Amino acid sequence: MVLVITFLTDVVFAGKKDFSASILILSTITISTIVGYTQEAKSNNAAAKLRKMIENKVDVIRNGISESILIEDVVPGDIVKLSSGDMLPGDVRFIEVRDLFVDQATLTGESEPVEKLTTNKDQTYLTDLSNIGFMGTNITSGSATALVLTTGSRTYFGSMAKSLSTDNEKSDFENDIDQISKLLIRFMLVMVPIILVANIFTKSNVLDAILFSVTVSIGLIPEMLPVIMTTTLAKGAVEMSRKKTIVKRLSSIQTFGQMDVLCTDKTGTLTQDEIVLEKYLNADGDEDMSVLKQAFVNSYFQTGLRNAIDIAVIGRVDKEGLSYKNEYKAVDEIPYDFARRRMSVVVEKPDEPSLGRILVTKGAVEETMSCCTYSMRGGKSVPMTDDERKHAVSIYDEYSDMGLRLLAVAEKWNVPGSGELNAEDESEMTLIGFIGFLDPPKESAKGALEALASHGIRTVVLTGDAPGVARYVCGKLGLDTHRIITGAELEGMSDDDLLVATEDCSLFSKLNPYQKKRVVAMIQKNGHTVGYMGDGINDAPPLKQANVGISVDSAVDIAKEVADIILLDKDLNVLDSGVIGGRKTYANLSKYIKMATSGNFGNMFSVVLASIFLPFLPLMPEHILVQNLLNDFAQLGMPWDNVDAKYLTKPKKINVKSLRTYMFWFGLASTVEDVLCFLILWFVFHYTTQDKATYFQTGWFLFGTLSQTFIIHIIRTEKIPFIQDRASKALCISTAVIMLITVLIGFTGIADYLTMATMPLYYGIWLAALIAVYTVIVQILKPLYVKKYGSWI
Repeated sequence: MVLVITFLTDVVFAGKKDFSASILILSTITISTIVGYTQEAKSNNAAAKLRKMIENKVDVIRNGISESILIEDVVPGDIVKLSSGDMLPGDVRFIEVRDLFVDQATLTGESEPVEKLTTNKDQTYLTDLSNIGFMGTNITSGSATALVLTTGSRTYFGSMAKSLSTDNEKSDFENDIDQISKLLIRFMLVMVPIILVANIFTKSNVLDAILFSVTVSIGLIPEMLPVIMTTTLAKGAVEMSRKKTIVKRLSSIQTFGQMDVLCTDKTGTLTQDEIVLEKYLNADGDEDMSVLKQAFVNSYFQTGLRNAIDIAVIGRVDKEGLSYKNEYKAVDEIPYDFARRRMSVVVEKPDEPSLGRILVTKGAVEETMSCCTYSMRGGKSVPMTDDERKHAVSIYDEYSDMGLRLLAVAEKWNVPGSGELNAEDESEMTLIGFIGFLDPPKESAKGALEALASHGIRTVVLTGDAPGVARYVCGKLGLDTHRIITGAELEGMSDDDLLVATEDCSLFSKLNPYQKKRVVAMIQKNGHTVGYMGDGINDAPPLKQANVGISVDSAVDIAKEVADIILLDKDLNVLDSGVIGGRKTYANLSKYIKMATSGNFGNMFSVVLASIFLPFLPLMPEHILVQNLLNDFAQLGMPWDNVDAKYLTKPKKINVKSLRTYMFWFGLASTVEDVLCFLILWFVFHYTTQDKATYFQTGWFLFGTLSQTFIIHIIRTEKIPFIQDRASKALCISTAVIMLITVLIGFTGIADYLTMATMPLYYGIWLAALIAVYTVIVQILKPLYVKKYGSWI
């Protein structure tokens, strides 16, 4: 657009030798560009400062000293220590690994994690190299020490940057803006040629007709939209940061406000995330310290990501004043994965070598029992018959219904062999008992869920926990638990069946990461805008799938990386505040878009009519640019405008169909007023000849600028302006200043410098009358529009 205006300047100077007009046009470009650049730079800087509050770090060894540094500070040659949940900071070669599995889905599209070793197997493809890890991937289980080979654009991932991106697809908001832009361009492509032809046939000066048509095309584009949009979004991001919500991607603010379904995990979000080990039961259902001991061995000697459950087990042993760590020596481990839903460690007792290697497994009850062929009953190992299995399940169901999360503990003595173990060794084990954890619901969660519901947001819980625990917690919080779908049931459902089920079911349990992602996708397919809140490795796929991914600053690296919004406090009340901020941002953007599009649409029709019936141009090209500049500046206060509370109760989306109606109705209202202005200038003031053209142009310039500025206060609300609803101080100042400048231009000697004429003072009375009539027409149309579409914004 700037290039087109610059070209226009060259044409004006070359064709008309009009130095003053060229200077005026160039000044308009310069002012607009400087203001736009300054506003966007400030907004982008503010957003960048917020993003820096969320940092991903990695442990490196330099000169023999271990330290934690930012991922972007890693350089080739660094030795890095990696564990579950970490992102690879570059392309690396693994030096030491311990049951290491890496998710390479971003590179290969394969959902199954790939095992990595220190030696390379014969492989066909680069990504299959077993001793090499690639930037853009993340560790799902195990741990490793690695040498960094390359970073940044020199990595394999960097070389694929043009064809592969981890950025989310365009948001609904960005797609809406694209549709609006295309709509305006289509109108411009149709109307501008009509204006050009009309002026060529009715005016003698072809050059003026061409310049005028090109300038009108520029004036039709709301060129301040990027500035207003960026400023509004950045302001929203800063406001949300004060409420402990950090926005990584500005456009996600709008999507945040549009969200009508929130999918969330249970742990830490709905519960206190302070897991306490309450029960340690043997297979008879009685408390037994030996079960606690084996659970400790499993939690303490595993080398992966130590989670809240492991910390709770170790903490309970410490609380009991016990110590088992010196009795055992770690030998090997089989890390946790979301298919097996269990993890195992292999230990030895140095003081009792005859016991051999001991395999201790802890995990989800059903999955752990599946590898048990024996059960420890009354201190003796008995076969795991159907009756024994039913007895164990009854213990599990009893405590699950009480809100305890139960895990099974199993063991296997004298594990044969001396090499590394794998999941196949988790067989013929003995179930020794259960450990039960209590993570009570947050006191604030129920109120927060009610607040979300009052703002039109339905909460759907997607958890890996057992149905009994999930039902207990969600029931306490008032969530709908009439139906629960488990992961096993989900596997047997077609997409069509799941589409229907997601509208009726709000609680899904025992889900793996890709089942969570599938549920989110089906909810989206039903036309909902979905937010997903999670902080673990298993949350990365649904976070990526959701319209807006929400995580917390304590989350694992990969969850923070794919999330759009980061909460500094794992609290749904913070989330609700962020949603309200997103909706305020949407409301003010919507106001600007409607004002700009309807005003420009009305101007098109006014120009077409003027081009046909007037013997001279209704405005000179430089007048249009100045008017455009003033109208844009008048709306710079829009990001700070007040928003009526009624517009915040439900999520809203830009409705392109309603926008077309808005453009037509209120654009034609503007055209009617322009025609009235033409008639007054023609029949009352008799500006009908070429020598009076400058007065006519100045008169319409004044009305067009003042009416479009004043009408901001009328259009910004469906209520009676100034009485029932007032604009913000910032918007009042920006509009008042522009109206004052416009009056000074039209009624003082300043007009001479802008190739205009000084209008008689009594023209001001006609201006006031025209603006009053315009206001009445708009006020009459507003309730009709609300009745048709149900909402003003």
